[in-house]
Amino acid sequence: MQIELLYRPAFSLGIINLEANEQVRVEAASMVSMSQGITLETAATGGFFKSIGRSLFGGESFFQNTYQAPAGGGRLAVAPPLPGDLMVLDLHDETLLVQSGSYLASAMSITTDTEWSGAKTFFAGEGLIMLRAQGSGPLLLSSYGAIHEMNLAAGETITIDTGHLVSFTADIGFQVRKIGGIKSTLFSGEGLVVDLTGPGRVLAQTRSSDQFLSWLIPKLPRPSGGSN
Repeated sequence: MQIELLYRPAFSLGIINLEANEQVRVEAASMVSMSQGITLETAATGGFFKSIGRSLFGGESFFQNTYQAPAGGGRLAVAPPLPGDLMVLDLHDETLLVQSGSYLASAMSITTDTEWSGAKTFFAGEGLIMLRAQGSGPLLLSSYGAIHEMNLAAGETITIDTGHLVSFTADIGFQVRKIGGIKSTLFSGEGLVVDLTGPGRVLAQTRSSDQFLSWLIPKLPRPSGGSN
């Protein structure tokens, strides 16, 4: 499997080149186009309980799609729902924690499951809920905005707003907390942050969908209260 990334970083498209009869697991509703002969099977990957956990707690679809190339190979184009970047990570018997909504596709040798990795705050949408990706092979992640990569040295700590977190290696130490006191939490525009301590790799996105919605929703026209 070879993955080519086009139109980075604003409107990225992933081109997955499959060898003969090769399969790839793709998040639901992410397929843009596919070459002739590729077949699709939709299933609750990992069984009912793992799938419902991934859906309820990981922000992913209950069902996932498996595409298989014909004997001559094939090409599959995928894209996330929000504008932004894509990144291919080649896992080598390792584990990553991925923010909900950032998983796009992976080799069949990579398993995905949910892992509760922090406490929810008092406000909807601010919980740090992660999807665990484990195994070997290519993993395709998406972001809202561009992807900013940081490599932490041993003992080095960085603090990231949870809405900007994409992924980090599972052996990184982390602690989810409020950014300040109740006044800061309510009026600073910040909710939860996570302190990440290396060594390890951290991926962050340069935009937050929660912040965008907070900006957009007050500007939307409201329905008239009068009757016709």
